[in-house]
Amino acid sequence: MGGTEHLTVRREGATLVLTLNRPDAKNALSLPMLVGLYDGWIEADADDAVRSIVLTGAGGAFCAGMDLKALAGDGMRGQHHRDRLKADPDLHWKAMLRHHRPRKPVIAAVEGHCVAGGTEILQGTDIRVAGESATFGLFEVRRGLFPIGGSTVRLQRQIPRTHALEMLLTGRPYTAREAAGIGLIGHVVPDGTALAKALEIAEQVNACGPLAVEAVKASVYETAELTETDGLAAELKRGWPVFDTADAKEGARAFAEKRPPVYKRA
Repeated sequence: MGGTEHLTVRREGATLVLTLNRPDAKNALSLPMLVGLYDGWIEADADDAVRSIVLTGAGGAFCAGMDLKALAGDGMRGQHHRDRLKADPDLHWKAMLRHHRPRKPVIAAVEGHCVAGGTEILQGTDIRVAGESATFGLFEVRRGLFPIGGSTVRLQRQIPRTHALEMLLTGRPYTAREAAGIGLIGHVVPDGTALAKALEIAEQVNACGPLAVEAVKASVYETAELTETDGLAAELKRGWPVFDTADAKEGARAFAEKRPPVYKRA
Protein backbone atom coordinates (compact mmCIF):
# COMPACT_ATOMS: atom_id res chain seq x y z
CA MET A 1 0.00 0.00 0.00
CA GLY A 2 1.37 3.35 -1.06
CA GLY A 3 1.41 6.80 0.50
CA THR A 4 3.90 9.60 1.11
CA GLU A 5 4.77 11.92 3.97
CA HIS A 6 1.77 14.09 3.04
CA LEU A 7 -0.71 11.42 1.88
CA THR A 8 -1.77 8.37 3.87
CA VAL A 9 -3.47 5.28 2.45
CA ARG A 10 -5.48 2.70 4.35
CA ARG A 11 -8.13 0.10 3.67
CA GLU A 12 -11.60 0.01 5.18
CA GLY A 13 -13.00 -3.25 3.86
CA ALA A 14 -13.41 -2.76 0.10
CA THR A 15 -12.81 1.00 0.36
CA LEU A 16 -9.44 2.67 -0.12
CA VAL A 17 -9.19 5.76 2.07
CA LEU A 18 -6.81 8.48 0.90
CA THR A 19 -6.08 11.15 3.51
CA LEU A 20 -4.44 14.48 2.71
CA ASN A 21 -2.04 14.63 5.63
CA ARG A 22 -0.53 18.04 6.15
CA PRO A 23 -2.72 19.39 8.93
CA ASP A 24 -0.29 22.13 10.00
CA ALA A 25 -0.90 23.74 6.57
CA LYS A 26 -4.64 22.88 6.33
CA ASN A 27 -3.54 20.16 3.91
CA ALA A 28 -2.33 22.62 1.29
CA LEU A 29 -1.12 20.81 -1.79
CA SER A 30 2.54 19.82 -1.88
CA LEU A 31 4.50 17.71 -4.32
CA PRO A 32 4.61 14.70 -1.95
CA MET A 33 0.84 14.99 -1.54
CA LEU A 34 0.26 15.12 -5.30
CA VAL A 35 2.52 12.13 -5.91
CA GLY A 36 0.70 10.18 -3.20
CA LEU A 37 -2.71 11.11 -4.61
CA TYR A 38 -1.85 9.99 -8.11
CA ASP A 39 -0.42 6.72 -6.83
CA GLY A 40 -3.57 6.22 -4.76
CA TRP A 41 -5.87 6.58 -7.77
CA ILE A 42 -3.76 4.08 -9.71
CA GLU A 43 -3.61 1.64 -6.78
CA ALA A 44 -7.38 1.68 -6.39
CA ASP A 45 -8.03 0.95 -10.05
CA ALA A 46 -5.41 -1.79 -10.18
CA ASP A 47 -6.82 -3.70 -7.19
CA ASP A 48 -10.05 -5.57 -7.94
CA ALA A 49 -10.68 -5.92 -4.20
CA VAL A 50 -11.12 -2.14 -4.00
CA ARG A 51 -14.63 -1.09 -4.98
CA SER A 52 -14.70 2.53 -3.87
CA ILE A 53 -12.39 5.36 -2.79
CA VAL A 54 -12.88 7.91 -0.02
CA LEU A 55 -10.85 11.12 -0.15
CA THR A 56 -10.55 13.12 3.07
CA GLY A 57 -8.18 15.38 5.00
CA ALA A 58 -6.44 15.18 8.36
CA GLY A 59 -6.72 17.60 11.25
CA GLY A 60 -10.20 18.97 10.60
CA ALA A 61 -9.49 20.35 7.13
CA PHE A 62 -9.87 19.02 3.61
CA CYS A 63 -7.51 21.13 1.48
CA ALA A 64 -6.65 24.84 1.48
CA GLY A 65 -5.37 24.77 -2.10
CA MET A 66 -1.88 25.05 -3.50
CA ASP A 67 0.98 25.85 -1.12
CA LEU A 68 2.00 29.23 -2.52
CA LYS A 69 5.53 28.84 -1.15
CA ALA A 70 5.77 25.61 -3.09
CA LEU A 71 4.37 27.37 -6.15
CA ALA A 72 7.17 29.93 -5.81
CA GLY A 73 9.76 27.17 -5.72
CA ASP A 74 10.11 26.52 -1.98
CA GLY A 75 8.85 23.62 0.04
CA MET A 76 8.99 21.03 -2.76
CA ARG A 77 11.77 19.09 -1.08
CA GLY A 78 12.46 15.47 -1.95
CA GLN A 79 14.44 14.59 -5.05
CA HIS A 80 12.51 11.35 -5.56
CA HIS A 81 9.27 13.34 -5.85
CA ARG A 82 10.82 15.84 -8.25
CA ASP A 83 12.06 12.92 -10.34
CA ARG A 84 8.49 11.58 -10.55
CA LEU A 85 7.23 14.95 -11.77
CA LYS A 86 10.07 15.23 -14.28
CA ALA A 87 9.26 11.77 -15.62
CA ASP A 88 5.55 12.65 -15.91
CA PRO A 89 4.98 16.43 -16.22
CA ASP A 90 1.23 15.78 -16.18
CA LEU A 91 1.32 14.00 -12.80
CA HIS A 92 -0.02 16.93 -10.77
CA TRP A 93 -3.05 17.32 -13.04
CA LYS A 94 -3.74 13.58 -12.82
CA ALA A 95 -3.44 13.77 -9.03
CA MET A 96 -5.98 16.61 -8.91
CA LEU A 97 -8.40 14.60 -11.09
CA ARG A 98 -8.10 17.12 -13.92
CA HIS A 99 -6.53 14.69 -16.40
CA HIS A 100 -7.45 11.39 -14.77
CA ARG A 101 -10.72 9.77 -13.73
CA PRO A 102 -10.58 6.63 -11.57
CA ARG A 103 -12.81 3.75 -12.62
CA LYS A 104 -13.98 3.32 -9.04
CA PRO A 105 -16.41 5.81 -7.42
CA VAL A 106 -14.68 8.57 -5.44
CA ILE A 107 -16.47 9.92 -2.36
CA ALA A 108 -15.22 13.15 -0.77
CA ALA A 109 -15.44 13.56 3.02
CA VAL A 110 -14.92 17.27 3.73
CA GLU A 111 -14.30 18.98 7.05
CA GLY A 112 -13.09 22.55 7.47
CA HIS A 113 -11.36 24.33 4.60
CA CYS A 114 -12.04 23.07 1.07
CA VAL A 115 -11.02 26.09 -0.94
CA ALA A 116 -9.09 27.05 -4.10
CA GLY A 117 -7.35 23.84 -5.22
CA GLY A 118 -9.41 21.94 -2.66
CA THR A 119 -12.64 22.95 -4.38
CA GLU A 120 -11.03 22.10 -7.71
CA ILE A 121 -10.17 18.56 -6.60
CA LEU A 122 -13.67 18.26 -5.19
CA GLN A 123 -15.10 18.74 -8.68
CA GLY A 124 -13.30 15.57 -9.78
CA THR A 125 -15.06 13.45 -7.13
CA ASP A 126 -18.36 11.66 -7.64
CA ILE A 127 -20.21 11.89 -4.31
CA ARG A 128 -19.59 14.64 -1.71
CA VAL A 129 -20.21 14.85 2.02
CA ALA A 130 -19.32 17.83 4.22
CA GLY A 131 -19.37 18.76 7.88
CA GLU A 132 -21.66 21.68 8.61
CA SER A 133 -18.75 24.06 9.35
CA ALA A 134 -16.92 23.29 6.11
CA THR A 135 -15.94 26.21 3.87
CA PHE A 136 -15.79 26.14 0.08
CA GLY A 137 -14.68 28.64 -2.53
CA LEU A 138 -12.44 29.47 -5.45
CA PHE A 139 -10.27 32.31 -4.14
CA GLU A 140 -7.89 32.57 -7.10
CA VAL A 141 -9.21 35.83 -8.57
CA ARG A 142 -8.70 37.56 -5.21
CA ARG A 143 -5.01 36.74 -5.53
CA GLY A 144 -4.77 37.71 -9.19
CA LEU A 145 -4.64 34.04 -10.18
CA PHE A 146 -6.65 31.73 -12.43
CA PRO A 147 -8.39 28.54 -11.18
CA ILE A 148 -6.62 26.39 -13.71
CA GLY A 149 -7.48 23.07 -12.07
CA GLY A 150 -10.55 22.81 -14.30
CA SER A 151 -13.11 25.00 -12.53
CA THR A 152 -13.98 27.33 -15.42
CA VAL A 153 -14.98 24.23 -17.39
CA ARG A 154 -16.35 21.82 -14.80
CA LEU A 155 -18.17 24.03 -12.32
CA GLN A 156 -20.75 25.32 -14.81
CA ARG A 157 -21.48 21.70 -15.78
CA GLN A 158 -22.03 20.66 -12.18
CA ILE A 159 -24.04 23.59 -10.81
CA PRO A 160 -26.17 26.32 -12.47
CA ARG A 161 -24.03 28.75 -14.45
CA THR A 162 -25.10 31.79 -12.45
CA HIS A 163 -23.82 30.14 -9.24
CA ALA A 164 -20.65 28.95 -10.98
CA LEU A 165 -19.87 32.45 -12.22
CA GLU A 166 -20.57 34.01 -8.84
CA MET A 167 -18.22 31.57 -7.13
CA LEU A 168 -15.54 32.05 -9.79
CA LEU A 169 -15.76 35.85 -10.10
CA THR A 170 -16.23 36.92 -6.48
CA GLY A 171 -13.77 34.54 -4.85
CA ARG A 172 -15.95 34.57 -1.74
CA PRO A 173 -16.29 31.72 0.75
CA TYR A 174 -19.37 29.50 0.81
CA THR A 175 -20.77 27.64 3.81
CA ALA A 176 -21.60 23.95 3.57
CA ARG A 177 -25.31 24.79 3.52
CA GLU A 178 -24.78 27.23 0.63
CA ALA A 179 -22.69 24.64 -1.23
CA ALA A 180 -25.44 22.06 -0.79
CA GLY A 181 -28.06 24.60 -1.87
CA ILE A 182 -26.37 25.16 -5.23
CA GLY A 183 -25.66 21.45 -5.72
CA LEU A 184 -21.89 21.43 -5.19
CA ILE A 185 -22.17 18.86 -2.39
CA GLY A 186 -24.80 16.24 -1.63
CA HIS A 187 -24.78 15.83 2.16
CA VAL A 188 -24.25 18.17 5.12
CA VAL A 189 -23.61 16.31 8.38
CA PRO A 190 -22.56 17.27 11.91
CA ASP A 191 -18.93 18.36 12.19
CA GLY A 192 -16.55 15.46 12.63
CA THR A 193 -18.85 12.90 10.98
CA ALA A 194 -18.18 13.48 7.27
CA LEU A 195 -15.79 10.55 7.02
CA ALA A 196 -18.22 8.20 8.78
CA LYS A 197 -21.00 9.24 6.39
CA ALA A 198 -18.71 8.84 3.37
CA LEU A 199 -17.74 5.35 4.51
CA GLU A 200 -21.41 4.51 5.00
CA ILE A 201 -22.12 5.53 1.41
CA ALA A 202 -19.04 3.60 0.26
CA GLU A 203 -20.40 0.46 1.92
CA GLN A 204 -23.64 0.85 -0.01
CA VAL A 205 -21.64 1.16 -3.24
CA ASN A 206 -19.46 -1.80 -2.29
CA ALA A 207 -22.52 -4.02 -1.83
CA CYS A 208 -23.45 -3.51 -5.49
CA GLY A 209 -22.10 -5.33 -8.52
CA PRO A 210 -18.64 -3.84 -9.18
CA LEU A 211 -18.80 -4.25 -12.96
CA ALA A 212 -22.21 -2.58 -12.99
CA VAL A 213 -21.01 0.26 -10.76
CA GLU A 214 -17.99 0.98 -12.95
CA ALA A 215 -20.05 0.82 -16.14
CA VAL A 216 -22.69 3.17 -14.73
CA LYS A 217 -20.06 5.70 -13.64
CA ALA A 218 -18.35 5.53 -17.03
CA SER A 219 -21.65 5.98 -18.87
CA VAL A 220 -22.62 9.05 -16.84
CA TYR A 221 -19.39 10.84 -17.74
CA GLU A 222 -19.22 9.59 -21.33
CA THR A 223 -22.72 10.80 -22.15
CA ALA A 224 -22.69 14.10 -20.23
CA GLU A 225 -22.06 16.29 -23.28
CA LEU A 226 -23.76 14.13 -25.93
CA THR A 227 -27.15 14.68 -27.49
CA GLU A 228 -29.88 12.49 -26.05
CA THR A 229 -29.84 10.26 -29.15
CA ASP A 230 -26.07 9.80 -29.08
CA GLY A 231 -26.09 9.40 -25.32
CA LEU A 232 -28.67 6.65 -25.40
CA ALA A 233 -26.67 4.81 -28.07
CA ALA A 234 -23.51 5.12 -25.98
CA GLU A 235 -25.36 3.95 -22.87
CA LEU A 236 -26.60 0.84 -24.66
CA LYS A 237 -23.09 0.03 -25.85
CA ARG A 238 -21.68 0.45 -22.35
CA GLY A 239 -24.53 -1.15 -20.41
CA TRP A 240 -25.71 -4.10 -22.46
CA PRO A 241 -22.59 -6.27 -21.92
CA VAL A 242 -23.14 -6.04 -18.14
CA PHE A 243 -26.20 -8.26 -18.53
CA ASP A 244 -24.01 -11.10 -19.86
CA THR A 245 -21.70 -11.17 -16.83
CA ALA A 246 -21.62 -13.78 -14.10
CA ASP A 247 -22.16 -10.96 -11.62
CA ALA A 248 -25.49 -10.10 -13.25
CA LYS A 249 -26.60 -13.72 -13.01
CA GLU A 250 -25.47 -13.84 -9.38
CA GLY A 251 -27.46 -10.69 -8.62
CA ALA A 252 -30.60 -12.25 -10.09
CA ARG A 253 -30.09 -15.53 -8.19
CA ALA A 254 -29.45 -13.72 -4.93
CA PHE A 255 -32.61 -11.65 -5.36
CA ALA A 256 -34.67 -14.77 -6.06
CA GLU A 257 -33.13 -16.59 -3.09
CA LYS A 258 -33.47 -13.55 -0.81
CA ARG A 259 -29.80 -13.49 0.14
CA PRO A 260 -26.92 -11.04 -0.22
CA PRO A 261 -25.14 -11.46 -3.58
CA VAL A 262 -21.50 -12.52 -3.77
CA TYR A 263 -19.93 -10.68 -6.70
CA LYS A 264 -16.65 -11.80 -8.31
CA ARG A 265 -16.10 -9.23 -11.06
CA ALA A 266 -16.84 -11.82 -13.72
